[in-house]
Amino acid sequence: MKLSIKELNKKTAWDKAGITLPVYDVAALHKQTQENPRWVHFGIGNIFRIFLGGIAEQLIAQGLTDTGIICAETFDYDIVDRIYAPCDNLALAVTLYEDGSMEKQVLGSLAECIRSDSTEPSCWARLKAIFQHPGLQMVSFTITEKGYALRGTDGDYLPFVKKDMENGPAAPTGAMAVVAAMLLERFRSGAAPLTLVSMDNCSHNGSLLRTSVLTMVSEWHKRGFVGADFLSYVQDEEKIAFPWTMIDKITPRPADFVAERLKADGVEGMDILVTSKSTYIAPFVNAEAPGYLVVEDHFPNGRPPLEKAGVYMTDRKIVDKSERMKVTACLNPIHTALAPYGMLLGYEYFADLMSDPELKILAHRIGYGEGLPRVDDPGIFSPEKFLDEVIQKRMPNKYLGDSTARICTDSSQGVSVRFGETIRSYVREFGTAEMLEAIPLALAGWLRYFYATDDEGHPFPLSPDPLAEELHAIVTEVPIGSPHLVTDQVRRVLSNAEIFGSDLYAAGVGQKAEAIFREEIAGPGAVRATLKKYLKKGM
Repeated sequence: MKLSIKELNKKTAWDKAGITLPVYDVAALHKQTQENPRWVHFGIGNIFRIFLGGIAEQLIAQGLTDTGIICAETFDYDIVDRIYAPCDNLALAVTLYEDGSMEKQVLGSLAECIRSDSTEPSCWARLKAIFQHPGLQMVSFTITEKGYALRGTDGDYLPFVKKDMENGPAAPTGAMAVVAAMLLERFRSGAAPLTLVSMDNCSHNGSLLRTSVLTMVSEWHKRGFVGADFLSYVQDEEKIAFPWTMIDKITPRPADFVAERLKADGVEGMDILVTSKSTYIAPFVNAEAPGYLVVEDHFPNGRPPLEKAGVYMTDRKIVDKSERMKVTACLNPIHTALAPYGMLLGYEYFADLMSDPELKILAHRIGYGEGLPRVDDPGIFSPEKFLDEVIQKRMPNKYLGDSTARICTDSSQGVSVRFGETIRSYVREFGTAEMLEAIPLALAGWLRYFYATDDEGHPFPLSPDPLAEELHAIVTEVPIGSPHLVTDQVRRVLSNAEIFGSDLYAAGVGQKAEAIFREEIAGPGAVRATLKKYLKKGM
């Protein structure tokens, strides 16, 4: 059988394959959604399909909503053309449990898929029509932290951002300009309220989204493209709301063994694709079972009953505590600390790092030792139990097949929050963070990673990262084996407020990381030797 609406009528075959089908009329739901859009999502990759698509699926199956999600893509149009369109927007969700079992379900909640491309008249007109609809309630985002970025490390607007500001709302290219242009359409068609919900892994994501959208609108206002009334509309959070959220679900690239299993079950067309934008994607999505979504409950035009599908609907203070718990202490810092070392030590899969004697100690010290003591309990779940689940069950789950390289992706965009927040909390309380040991070790490994050679001198490709070339050029000014040639190279990175939000040398951390970095570039085997030296107390 194939993943298409027509083929869903082969219920016996799907049942034999152990794949659960939608309990509703998918075609009718898609039609109803297109006629009465309530939820649009930008950034339609893997985590969106299995997590947010799964939330919508639960609400539809329970009869709590009669519409799904309209999917919009601003970056990688291959996803639209090669994944969504051939499968009638259906997704095959595969949950991977730590015992090796898997749960398989077809999701019908993704009701329409659109290229957010201002150069394609039909797509652009359709997107405008959706945003003009007064019943639209929410627009969510999983476009990664760099999707909101307007400036480079030099503080200047990025070239495409400058172009969007200068050209105005008629033909935007970047995601923030596209969103601003769609808000203008909504304003012109009656100025109905709307909620824009960032669900990306970054600190105070709602504020980040609001700042980026308002910056674009303000620049258009300065240039005379829009009036002060539109600017006021976007600034009014009772009209356009930007709630904060915390999202957590490990969703690796589609796994070969899952593809083979589905093919053996009789499902055709389950090949994994790599798009022209280097996105790894397939008609199926595989992910872990746990998932957390905490959302500030501020929706001036109403919302779906998300709490009925396991979403924590709460206030901004609790979202902030939940996000800080996860992003700055109990999950993301461990990923960011271990993954570069995993690449340096030759580990393909992240789960294997949790069995490495040194890296397992590093994970505990980053999480329990330096992160957890700085966490405020959000009250809706226990930080300690959350961290226990991360270290004991989630990260060691070898069946996820999560690659070390994937977790290294865009690391320069996250280090500020994942380490910087904890560093700053120590500085606020003690005047310095020089007592930290694990975080400087993590920063040194992160810098050593950008040599793109492992601990034995073998080359490996750096994961996609907007600063990869720049950081590679900086660190390789010092050849491996010549730590005495380190002058200002490390300082140029660790004191860069555009990356870390502050000067890590002033915090007492940069010096320690630089000293460790010197040891790690002494020659072959120096990374492992350095880890053993600094982690021996826990062995």
